[in-house]
Amino acid sequence: MAMAVRAQLVGIDVSKAELVICQGPKSPPRIVANEKPAIRAWLSEFAQQACLALEATSTYHLEVLEQAYQRGHTVYVIDGFRLNRYRESVGGRAKTDASDAQLLWRYLDREQDQLRPWSPPSAGYRQVQQLLRRRATLVRAKVALEQSLSGLPELKQASRTLYRQLAHLDALIQKRLFQTLRDHGWEADLQRCQAIEGIGPLTAAALNMAFRRGQFASSDAFIAFMGLDVRVRDSGKSRGRRRLTKQGDPELRRLLHLAAMQASRSATWRPFYQRHLDRGLSKIQSLVILARKLARVAFALLKNQSEYRPNIPHEACVET
Repeated sequence: MAMAVRAQLVGIDVSKAELVICQGPKSPPRIVANEKPAIRAWLSEFAQQACLALEATSTYHLEVLEQAYQRGHTVYVIDGFRLNRYRESVGGRAKTDASDAQLLWRYLDREQDQLRPWSPPSAGYRQVQQLLRRRATLVRAKVALEQSLSGLPELKQASRTLYRQLAHLDALIQKRLFQTLRDHGWEADLQRCQAIEGIGPLTAAALNMAFRRGQFASSDAFIAFMGLDVRVRDSGKSRGRRRLTKQGDPELRRLLHLAAMQASRSATWRPFYQRHLDRGLSKIQSLVILARKLARVAFALLKNQSEYRPNIPHEACVET
C-alpha cells in the first residue's frame, strides 16, 4: 500500500509590509512582499496542496489568507493569545518575525489535528460586521466627546449641533444595516431574536451575523465563538478566578450585555437574574450569565427556526 503524502506545512508571520515564511524547521526564512502580485507569484510555486498557519493581524493577513484559500490550500488562523502561551510552553525566549514564523510552523506540525481550517465568511456576515463595527466606533467617539466637552459651557451650543450630526450619521448606518439584513433574507430571523425580552434590533442583527459564521455543533460552541465562555484555572485545592475568554467580537458582547441589563428588569428574566444574585454573585457576573442565556435562546430559535415562547407572561422592557 502506498503511503499517504503529507501536505507541506508553512508558517507565515504577517506584517503590513511583508510576509516572513517558514517552510521547515531547518529551512531559512523567506521574505515576500505583502502585496497581491508577490503573494500570487509565491503561491504559484506550490506543486500540490499545502497547509498554511498564520496569525490574525488586523487586516494585513487577509490577502494571503484569501489567495491561499482560493488556490485550494488549507489555511489555519491561529489565535495570538494561544500562540504566545505556546511560545512560553516550549521555552521560547525571543520574539522576532523569523522566530514567529518558525513557531507557527511548529504549532501546525504538532497541533494540526486539533485545529479547524479557516473558511471564508459569507458576504452578509462581512457587511453586517463592518456596519456594526463602524457604528461602535461612532458610539465610542460620541461618548468621548461628551465627556471631554461637558466642562465647557461656552461650547454647549456647538456641541449640540455636533451631537445631532452624529445621531444622524448613526441613523444612516442603522438604516443601511437593516437594509443589508433584508437584502440577505435575514428579516424573519431578526424578528425571532427580537421577540426575546431585552433584545432589540441591533443585538438581534449581531446574533444573526454570528450564527451565520459557521456550522455550530451546539450552543456551547456558539457561546465560545462570541468569547462568553469561561476560562477555568484550578489546581489542587486552589480555585482560580473565572474569566471570560473574550475571543470573539467585542461589539457583540457589548450589545448582549446591554440586552441583559434590560432583560433583567422584565418579569420573564428577573427571577433568573435575582437567583444568581442570591447565590452571592456580583451584578456583573449575573448579567454575564443572563447574556449567555439570551444567546443560547437565540441560538435555539435560529437553529430550529422556531418562535419564542416565554414560560410566563412578561412585561414590556426597553429594547437594546
